[in-house]
Amino acid sequence: VVAVSPVDSFVIADIPGLVEGASEGHGLGIQFLKHLSRTSILLHLVDVSPYSDSGGDTLNDIVKINRELEKFSHELGEKEQWLVLNKIDLLPEAELQEKISEIRSELNWEGEIHCISAASKQGTMDLAKKLMAHLADNEVFFD
Repeated sequence: VVAVSPVDSFVIADIPGLVEGASEGHGLGIQFLKHLSRTSILLHLVDVSPYSDSGGDTLNDIVKINRELEKFSHELGEKEQWLVLNKIDLLPEAELQEKISEIRSELNWEGEIHCISAASKQGTMDLAKKLMAHLADNEVFFD
């Protein structure tokens, strides 16, 4: 549960990544994909630090995940997505802006991109407030 204020909060589900073939039942894919289909927005949390162990294949991973979402269900593939770039405190500002441009260009990404550092909390409250506003604007609340 993310508390934005004493009266405003929402729930985030952390799905620890999908394996290729998840839409055909590989790994825990079907369970994860069913869970994702009940969400109102998807966030891709991406490590942009120069020390990332993703092998520099982060963009390809996002493409693979989106391919699995679309294979499972067209509606899930069309769900609104935001990119959340984490560990920005480990990058100089110019390098971060370069990374954002690269992501927009290579993925043809038109959605929102948010920059945070979970460690220092930089940008995390701004992201939480924007998510809360998005949920309120789209009336994604239950009694």
